Amino acid sequence: MDTDGDLDLWVREVYRNDLVGLSFKVEKTLFSGQSQYQKVDVVKTRHHGVMLLNDGFVMLSERDEFVYHEMIAHVPLFVHPSPKRVLVVGGGDGGTVREVLRHKAVERAVLVEIDELVVNVCRKHLPSVSCALDDPRLEILFEDAVKYVGRTKEIFDVILVDSTDPVGPAVLLFDKAFYKKAASILGPDGILISQAESPFYDEDVQRSMLTNQRPFFKNLQLYLFPTLTYPGGHWSFGYASKGLCPVGDFDPARVERSGISTRYYNPRIHMSAFVLPNFVAENLSGIVDPIAYRF
Repeated sequence: MDTDGDLDLWVREVYRNDLVGLSFKVEKTLFSGQSQYQKVDVVKTRHHGVMLLNDGFVMLSERDEFVYHEMIAHVPLFVHPSPKRVLVVGGGDGGTVREVLRHKAVERAVLVEIDELVVNVCRKHLPSVSCALDDPRLEILFEDAVKYVGRTKEIFDVILVDSTDPVGPAVLLFDKAFYKKAASILGPDGILISQAESPFYDEDVQRSMLTNQRPFFKNLQLYLFPTLTYPGGHWSFGYASKGLCPVGDFDPARVERSGISTRYYNPRIHMSAFVLPNFVAENLSGIVDPIAYRF
């Protein structure tokens, strides 16, 4: 955090080795602590509400977290014909779980989070995000997700990798070995969603991630969404499936029938998110699969 006088406190994230930075006006520090894995901070900002940071990187803010969490969860869950069992990797804040468990079809969700401190801090300071962590359909495991995926015998319909950037413990979540094991515990209509970084600053990460997934999945895509709190204002998820197309196998009427009320996600957003800008499509040429759009 950078300060300029006692009453002028700002939290500043520096991204990609001083390539770009973001600053947010802070009113109050709510928590600051160190786990065995990372430094965890929670601050109350002036215009973005409560904000969570891990090792100085912004994870979420109350003002725009719903965009990220709705897009990571509802896109695959409205494509899969019967998403009963969902695995969430990371995402200890609870936002992804919150959106997953809004789907009545989901009978069981497993959250594997390596850092218990993140969960405990978010329970206390971000109740609007962590509000579903006590849902009886949810099991929370505090362990290394790579090891869990490698040993579990359970089969899931959807896996959501709500990871941090590919540094530290999260590096292995971008490796080919992890994707091979993830594919092996997905059912025949299985879908894997992966946090895929910035289309402006992380072109290399996106190519590497999708290339590592290619041997194990029939359909690969990237989809985009806006963000107020991540560098570049544009972020992405990778979509990998054993066959289901995120547009061709998507029925917009399912969204209305579900009765789920959303703030960002809707059927048009769902379909248009997979329409890539030319510079992104060129970067991923030969890696992602073509989509036959209906609009």
